[in-house]
Amino acid sequence: MNEPLITGVGISDFGRFPHLNEEALAQAAILSALKDAGVGMRDVQAFYCGNALGGHLPGQRALRELGTGGEAVYNIDNACSSGATAFHLALQALRAGQYETVLVFGMDHLSGLGGGALPMNERDWNNRRGMIMPALYAMRAKRYMHERGVPAEVLADVAVKNRRHGMLNPIATFCRPVTREEVLASRMVADPLTLLQCCPGVVDGAAALVLSTRPSRGTAKPVRVLASVVQSGLFEINQVDMTEAEITRRAARLAYEQAGVGAGDLSLIELHDAFTISELLYYEALGLCEPGEGPGLLASGATALCGRIPVNASGGLLAKGHPPGATGVAQIVELCEQLQQRAGKRQVRDARIGLSQVTGGGIWGVDHAACSIHILAA
Repeated sequence: MNEPLITGVGISDFGRFPHLNEEALAQAAILSALKDAGVGMRDVQAFYCGNALGGHLPGQRALRELGTGGEAVYNIDNACSSGATAFHLALQALRAGQYETVLVFGMDHLSGLGGGALPMNERDWNNRRGMIMPALYAMRAKRYMHERGVPAEVLADVAVKNRRHGMLNPIATFCRPVTREEVLASRMVADPLTLLQCCPGVVDGAAALVLSTRPSRGTAKPVRVLASVVQSGLFEINQVDMTEAEITRRAARLAYEQAGVGAGDLSLIELHDAFTISELLYYEALGLCEPGEGPGLLASGATALCGRIPVNASGGLLAKGHPPGATGVAQIVELCEQLQQRAGKRQVRDARIGLSQVTGGGIWGVDHAACSIHILAA
């Protein structure tokens, strides 16, 4: 059996589109991915939909007007890791020989939910006490800054870098350039995280991928999947180290082993920068540097677009926004376009191997509920 390849990608604009719904955004991404792959809807044998906040049967609702033939539709909710988890499951089915061509898509439409933080399960201990994501990451930032001697300016520089990248990405529809001073002066959300250090909370978007073991009909060279890992967080009520992204470190180790590569082999990374502190923590968890060296790596320019290991060349969640069901798939779309040398003004030079990392959810006593890491190669 042939190894599954990514043969087509598609993505909608990311922004605020209250006049649309998530089905319309998903349909645009799906049709774009099918066109990119050179296949039609009837060539697809199964559909995998990642969605976090859209309610029941999101995949069927998105597909009902696109002329499907009654094929299987799998709906996956794994919080912000939903789309990446859907991709992982689709790969498993292809490798098992269950299907030859499948389509993975992720979507969410947050405009319809109003403003503010994402709605969380009120039965969870954290959320009942106000420990929603901005507050949790503010605590992590405070602890990291205290232990590492890191000033607030370092966190602001993450936002400056990623929004600079996002200005080169046409789907990041509301991205604008910012200075360190603007980031620090923006409204405080949860000390020390200001508004411009948090990913936009009301964003709509969708992304899609065609995967197949059949010969590609598309014009772009297919992308290989070297590793696909999904892990869940450990329950450690009395031993949580807020400066250690344990689940990401563990998932990265498994992914590197599976792919037969190390952090030094990567050309670029798309990671879950929902808050500025996240990027510094994940530099260290992914093995780009030693613990405590994330600020130095950032300051060196290594993770900028023209640096040694560009991180979030797309602009990341800080610049694009974060419709949770779509994010993991959108990261893979970005890696594919980079590896295929068609990323336009944000193209990473000599991109050969890319890694995506997305975490999902927060529940009491664990680092994160889920983490998905994928390693792709040209």
